[in-house]
Amino acid sequence: MTVAVPTLALERRLLTECDLVISLDEVGRGALAGPVAVGAAMMTAAGARRRVPDGLRDSKLVSEKRRPEVAVRASAWVQASGVGWASSAEVDEVGIMRALGLAASRAVQAIADQGVLLANALVLLDGNHDYLSSVHPDPLRVRPVIKADRDCASVSAASVIAKVARDTYMTGIHEEHPAYQWDRNKGYASAEHRQAINDLGLSPHHRSSWAIAAAPTLF
Repeated sequence: MTVAVPTLALERRLLTECDLVISLDEVGRGALAGPVAVGAAMMTAAGARRRVPDGLRDSKLVSEKRRPEVAVRASAWVQASGVGWASSAEVDEVGIMRALGLAASRAVQAIADQGVLLANALVLLDGNHDYLSSVHPDPLRVRPVIKADRDCASVSAASVIAKVARDTYMTGIHEEHPAYQWDRNKGYASAEHRQAINDLGLSPHHRSSWAIAAAPTLF
């Protein structure tokens, strides 16, 4: 199977109408435990002339072993990057879509906190739904694009940066509750994870508002 190689074609077009592009992608939307995370990768016109790093793909297309090194290259390649988070408690309190918006807003703020002016920025959001604008405190120009994580190199960078950050977090809290094996399943609905839930019940890191007992096995 031929794997699509992301390019900067869309970003270069967008950068003719704005000063910078902030690309966003989420990870952890379908997990049973742990936070949802949104990666942000900023691209300027000058940056868009640089060569896309070798091996950069949507995080789902990069092996777990290779993701950390690809994330390091992606972070060095873009002009700024960050990760925004929404906790499992926030997912329970406001629902997954608003939690995604909170995480995305915090990712954009992480870019702004590095001294980046957002007045003439465009936010490139993977997917077909703008879950950011209704949450962010200031107006933003948001462009949702289906399959942007596959086709747009800056969104691929945001994807792998967020994935590595969230996987690292889940591996870190694995020691608190080792029976759920989050070091392996990262909070998703693997058979071992579901069995531990059946045996032990939910931890404080689980999304308790979800119908977890009926969750499908994803791995």
